[in-house]
Amino acid sequence: MQAISVQQPWAFAIARGGKTVSNQRVPTAHRGRLLIHASMRVDLKACDSPLILAAGWDPRDPLATIGAVIATARLDDVCSDAVRGVPCACGPWADPDRHHWHLADVLPLPRPIVALGRPDPWEPKPSLVAEVETMLANTAALNPRP
Repeated sequence: MQAISVQQPWAFAIARGGKTVSNQRVPTAHRGRLLIHASMRVDLKACDSPLILAAGWDPRDPLATIGAVIATARLDDVCSDAVRGVPCACGPWADPDRHHWHLADVLPLPRPIVALGRPDPWEPKPSLVAEVETMLANTAALNPRP
């Protein structure tokens, strides 16, 4: 499993608000589950962005924290067209000149798990992965789907 650190409020928008594209400096061959880590940095200008406001940004929400894993997602695809100067159809969340990591099946965690992140994609410690998996399994057991 890999992890990405994302500045708030963008990490919140992934966890709660339907942001399905993560803008990254590097591509990846990884496909599958990712941990979404809210970095220690906050993009203060973004807090007033119409996209962030539409995503329901609430700094009082536990998932608006910093320095913690707040969700998991499945990385389905990476679009690098914008980096090559080719127009892409990755939507309003996609920044120019970045690789667009397409996320699906986002699962917000019931509570953040404090962890140190890194600027580039990183491999979380097995103990962190186990803690996330246990938390999600316990949540699923308490809230079975019909």
